[in-house]
Amino acid sequence: MAHFNWSPKIGDPTIGGWVTVVLYLLAAGSCWITARELVLEDIASNERRAWWAISALFLALGINKQLDLQSALTETGRVLAHYQGWFEQRQLVQLAFIALVAIICLTAAITLLLWTRSAPIQTRVALMGTTMVLGFVLIRAASFHHVDQFIGQRILGLRWNWVLEMSGISLVLFASQCRQVGIAKSVSRSVHLNQGN
Repeated sequence: MAHFNWSPKIGDPTIGGWVTVVLYLLAAGSCWITARELVLEDIASNERRAWWAISALFLALGINKQLDLQSALTETGRVLAHYQGWFEQRQLVQLAFIALVAIICLTAAITLLLWTRSAPIQTRVALMGTTMVLGFVLIRAASFHHVDQFIGQRILGLRWNWVLEMSGISLVLFASQCRQVGIAKSVSRSVHLNQGN
């Protein structure tokens, strides 16, 4: 019988792990500010909701990153596989899970893009980055051996794990900052037009 071998701990105590957490928190804060500015400007509720949702998700992912909660999920799956007798066939289950995550993320990306089709490009880019990050996190949680090997390898001294996750987070952070600049320009233009009247 397999035992549950997980306890709360710092998930990735490396510099890369902490940088990833800081990026998650910066992106969450920036998305929250973007959503708040959209409220103040009374701009499209779907777009506002998207920024609020990204902010909440990235805050949760930042907390998860250092508490290593996805490892608890992986360990639960391992114990369940042993208990139900399909541990030896777990690779098929993992492949099916990865395929399902890919389909869900692709469907979510298309749905979100349609939902926000009238939103500025920055919002759509943020949603794509969010989908990328979420897909990566879910696939990493599946703990498929070949995926674990790949993301543990290094490119230019950086683990692929960091490169993939930080790229998606940075994309969202960049899109949020650009959207804030767009809102500020719109406000400035409105003020300028009102003063001209």
